[in-house]
Amino acid sequence: MLFSSRVVQMLFVLLQHLLPHHLLSRITGWLAQQSTPWLKNALIKQFIRSFNVDMSEAVDPEPNSYRNFNAFFTRQLKEGARPVSAEPDTIASPADGAVSQLGRIEVGCLLQAKNHWYSAGDLLGDDALAREFHGGQFATVYLSPRDYHRVHMPVGGSLRETRYIPGKLFSVNQTTAENVARLFARNERLVCIFDTEHGPMAMVLVGAMIVAGIETVWSGQIAPAGQQVQTQRFGQAADHVSLDKGDEMGRFQLGSTVILLFPENVVAWDATLEAGSKLRMGQQIARYSAP
Repeated sequence: MLFSSRVVQMLFVLLQHLLPHHLLSRITGWLAQQSTPWLKNALIKQFIRSFNVDMSEAVDPEPNSYRNFNAFFTRQLKEGARPVSAEPDTIASPADGAVSQLGRIEVGCLLQAKNHWYSAGDLLGDDALAREFHGGQFATVYLSPRDYHRVHMPVGGSLRETRYIPGKLFSVNQTTAENVARLFARNERLVCIFDTEHGPMAMVLVGAMIVAGIETVWSGQIAPAGQQVQTQRFGQAADHVSLDKGDEMGRFQLGSTVILLFPENVVAWDATLEAGSKLRMGQQIARYSAP
């Protein structure tokens, strides 16, 4: 049985390398935008059944009322459905999901899965930027299809820059994390650097197979955006972006992964968290370290 399970995993990983990632994702994106009632209603209802989605949390719990699948997938939740940790020295989970990995950034590298590491420089697309986080802490949060797919600020901060990095669109589940080298540094992603009262914070929104788009509250849809790295710097009065803890900062059109990076000696993760821990957006996941 164990052998059969391993064979299935390896076939799945092989298929990931062979499939036309971007073509499948663009087709999915087109389908998710269709507003034909019978089509979008069938897609939404089947998705709710397949993934046991709790619609009682949504501002609009009626599946047929959404204009298309994307509107349903990025649905807003009722006020109070995700209370945000109110203590001033705490870091809140940016999303619903589960901890993929978390811990120290060792010699400039993040743990992807057991025996699999990748560099912060590759992830962020800039070795100089990555040095701001050497010796610091990271957390990787995986969003499953059934999760709430808006991403919120774990702490308050001002946006310094964004960097769109084109790439592959491998699935980002546990099987691929354990078998595809440098998975998160190979996939399409949006790097967001915020300056906070305790130093810089990186939030990386990672695309994946059939993720049809990544959006931010300040620029709308960012990905897909071509085959070139695109950097935008903020901070002037005309384009200043400042967000408080718990504010929405972006969303996925179909699910993926958020990676947080903090500098050395800034945060300490909750001792209860480990790989596989379930998360709800807004719950406390860390505290700022004592000076």
